[in-house]
Amino acid sequence: MKKQVFRFKEFEVNHSKSAMKIGTDSVLLGAWTSIGHSVNSILDVGAGTGILALQLAQRSPAETIDSVEIDPDAFEECVTNFENSPWGDRLFCYHASFTEFYSEMDETYDLIVSNPPYFSEQPKFDIQNTAREKARFQEHLSFEDLLLGVSILLSPDGAFSVVLPFSEQEKFISVANDYQLYPSDILEVRGQPTSPIKRTLLKFKRNKTESISRKELIIELSRHDYTQDYKELVKDFYLKM
Repeated sequence: MKKQVFRFKEFEVNHSKSAMKIGTDSVLLGAWTSIGHSVNSILDVGAGTGILALQLAQRSPAETIDSVEIDPDAFEECVTNFENSPWGDRLFCYHASFTEFYSEMDETYDLIVSNPPYFSEQPKFDIQNTAREKARFQEHLSFEDLLLGVSILLSPDGAFSVVLPFSEQEKFISVANDYQLYPSDILEVRGQPTSPIKRTLLKFKRNKTESISRKELIIELSRHDYTQDYKELVKDFYLKM
């Protein structure tokens, strides 16, 4: 298998075997997620290559940065990426389902992040389905399971950040409400000014805020002509920003 490596400014990510390759969604979430000075423990649910945890390690001095990943190939790759990074002593990946993890873990986390599987309806798999496509379905981690686990593991003043398709935003907020998790910040993302909103980044807390901070980000003005807002958000990571 040919080695596929994505190089960022302060680390690199091997994503040769992981079903989910490096993409804009995770990089946006890792750059946008707010990290307060009191954040000392971080959890990435569904780590994949470990990109989110690596970004947060670059941005934060948090002593504990854990990840959980069920897929054996992705887990192996994540561990390697952690070991090869400048922050290997603070990064750890558990090979388990999130259900197993939150059922057995006694500790809580100040910040939880996730780029979860996307689609709630069971796909009609055939021989053409790739590992990447299967990784995007909720067969192994439904919104309910994800949010139940977050409600168990999140510290009282902690925050949970997630990236989703815009079409799933209202459903996810509704399910989160069932677990007493409430949105405080929303970033809606368009590819170009005339494009429909494609992604949403959401931050949840245990306490309701009087007003939700809702903003919009446009990635490009035209093909490869990136907006200043986008460049400012990801400049600490991409080599050519």
